[in-house]
Amino acid sequence: MSKARAIAVLSGGLDCCVATSIYKDDYDITAITFNYNQKSLDEEIKAAGKICEQFHMKHVIIDLPWLDKISNSSLNNDENVPEVSLDELDDDEKSLENAKSVWVPARNTVFCSIALSYAESINAEIIIVGWDYEEAVTFPDNSKEYLESFNKTIEYGSFDNIKIKAPLIDMTKREIVEKGNEINAPMDISYSCYNGTSKHCGVCESCKRRKRAFQQANMDDPTEYLN
Repeated sequence: MSKARAIAVLSGGLDCCVATSIYKDDYDITAITFNYNQKSLDEEIKAAGKICEQFHMKHVIIDLPWLDKISNSSLNNDENVPEVSLDELDDDEKSLENAKSVWVPARNTVFCSIALSYAESINAEIIIVGWDYEEAVTFPDNSKEYLESFNKTIEYGSFDNIKIKAPLIDMTKREIVEKGNEINAPMDISYSCYNGTSKHCGVCESCKRRKRAFQQANMDDPTEYLN
C-alpha cells in the first residue's frame, strides 16, 4: 500500500530538518525549498538536497524573484545581518529589533500558500513546517495562533482536507535538538546561518540559537562555526 503524500517546506535548517524527520516514515514527502535570493540560498539548497537524498524525497526549488525585489530584509540586501551575544537571546526587545531586520515580507504566508497549491496538485494530506515556540516570541508567523489561523483559512479556501503540521510548535531550540537526537534526525547536515557562509558564521541570531541549543542539551554540536 502506498503512503499518503505530504509537502515539506524545507530550507535545510535545523527546525525543518527535525520536523520533516518526524514524518519521513509515514508519508511520501515532496520537499520545497524557496529561492528569494537570500544570502544563504546556496547553502540552504545544498543542505536541503542532502536531507532529501538521505530520506529519498523529491526536492523542488521554487524561484520567487519578485519577493527579493520587494524585500528590505538584511537577508536580501547589502546590509549586515545583526550579530548577537548569547545573553541577548533572551532580551525580547533586542530579539524583536533583530527580527525586524531579517523579516522578509509575509514570507511564511507566501511559502504556505504556494505549498498549499502544490499539496492540492498532488493530493497531499499535510504540509510540514518547522515553526517553534522560541522563534514565535519575535516572529508572529511562527506562532501557534498563526498555525491555527492558517489551517482555518485552508478549511475555507480549499476543497481538500489539508492540514499544516508544525510538530515543534511548543518546543524550544533545546527541545528540538533533543527531539532530533531521539529520532536520529540528520542535524549534522542541516544549515541555519543567515549569512550563507560555507561554515556557520556563529554570530548571527540563528547561529547563536543553534549553538545554545546544543549546549543546553549537553550534546556535542556537529556544526562547524567560523566564530
